Amino acid sequence: MPLTTSEPNRDKLMSEESAVSELMGSEAAYNSDLGAAFQGDSCELLEQLPDNSIDLIVTSPPFALQHKKEYGNEDQEGYNDWFMEFVPEVRRVLQPHGSFVVEIGGAFKQGVPERSDYQFKLLNRLVDEDEGAMHLAQDFYWYNPAKLPNPIEWVNVRKIRVTDAVTHVWWLTPEINKDSAVEEGEHPHPEANNQRVLQEYSDSQKQLLESGEFNDGKRSSGWNIDSEAFANENEGSIPDNLLEDFAAEDVLERLDEISAEKFIEMVSGDGVDDLSAGELLRILGLGGPTADNVIEASNTASNTHYLKMCREFDVDAHPARFPRQIPEFFIDFLTPNPPYDEWTQGELDRPVVLDIFAGSNITGQIAEQKGRYWLAFEKEQKYLDASQFRFLTEEEIRKRHNDDQSDFGDFATLSDDD
Repeated sequence: MPLTTSEPNRDKLMSEESAVSELMGSEAAYNSDLGAAFQGDSCELLEQLPDNSIDLIVTSPPFALQHKKEYGNEDQEGYNDWFMEFVPEVRRVLQPHGSFVVEIGGAFKQGVPERSDYQFKLLNRLVDEDEGAMHLAQDFYWYNPAKLPNPIEWVNVRKIRVTDAVTHVWWLTPEINKDSAVEEGEHPHPEANNQRVLQEYSDSQKQLLESGEFNDGKRSSGWNIDSEAFANENEGSIPDNLLEDFAAEDVLERLDEISAEKFIEMVSGDGVDDLSAGELLRILGLGGPTADNVIEASNTASNTHYLKMCREFDVDAHPARFPRQIPEFFIDFLTPNPPYDEWTQGELDRPVVLDIFAGSNITGQIAEQKGRYWLAFEKEQKYLDASQFRFLTEEEIRKRHNDDQSDFGDFATLSDDD
């Protein structure tokens, strides 16, 4: 039974307004306990927000790719001018301690085996004191080994380039105060704490902590390693700036398409017990036999509830979903955890996270799970409608759909011919 989006004035699926929706001057497409989603042009929606009302903007805009995508994207020639239109409003709505995190993918020039430098030119404009006036706090890289070889002409056909498996993630901020957070209890500018994103120690580090023995002394590089430098238990290691994702939902979808017999046939002769992640992806047709431009491998799970519900109700899923690891990492890193009994940094009683190119609204879902307020702006109505699946269980979705659409109206209505 296919679903189609309904007219703009609709009954609410999640009708009670959240406190954060009061920051906006228009009606939300839907609300959750801690967030609200709005349909429209992000520049216009940003104008509704009060000054200094947002703690973190984390987003992934459409990239400047060679071909137009269904979700809309600018070409390389006009991309940077288009993106810079958002920046004055981004600066205005951010708290002085706030952050703007943006994922930008690279691309090749049209018809030439040469990389475009559009994203680097954009970064220069973002940090230019006479234009974007932002500060680059740090750059990160998202590595996805399941990314398909592209452009096929240069990677698969002529075999003169390798698979492009990373995108840039820039952490920008309106202010950097090098003297902040010197004393215990002081808030840093920008707000950040790497102790909120500690990773599990490696096996070798665990052994070192247990034995208390390691090779100290002066190194040939000039570093002098103290005998107790690595002896402290700090509950985990500080992460680096490489964010990894296995895109497990792509692997699961591919496995759904083939039989067990076919899979055995595909891996036979490859020594399945010794297969690396990259080799398995190659066998499944999710990664080319050419080398990636980061020598690394990682597996991380991904939530498939959204895709399952989109398939079941015949709704278009967003074709370029934001990888969960990016908003999850930066929400933890750049906003404090609950409780917020003494929170005095903004108009509301807890941090506010905003995604100005929300797509499937994974950012809002993660912010909700972590107890932050959130706002989501999305231009395409159908993707905003489908994003509500992230906030409802399968049972809730089916119940509301079966109850004559009584509480399902703002997500979708049955088409006339059903």
